[in-house]
Amino acid sequence: MAEPIPAQKSPYGVQLEAGKEYWWCACGRSKSQPFCDGSHKGTGLSPIGFTAQKSEEAWLCGCKASGKKPFCDGTHKRV
Repeated sequence: MAEPIPAQKSPYGVQLEAGKEYWWCACGRSKSQPFCDGSHKGTGLSPIGFTAQKSEEAWLCGCKASGKKPFCDGTHKRV
């Protein structure tokens, strides 16, 4: 299994829409960061799916090391 690649050392600010399903890139290889584009195929890594509970701006992890995936918890400051 491959290790995730940090896409960037800061979070991605995104606007989420209530009730919409999202797939967060866990491998770091997607060209559509922070969302999955299928680039993980063959790595043994899988995206993390979630449904937005409310419409809001959210900060999704860019370093791929957060303890609260897919959301940023500040781990990028130590990576």
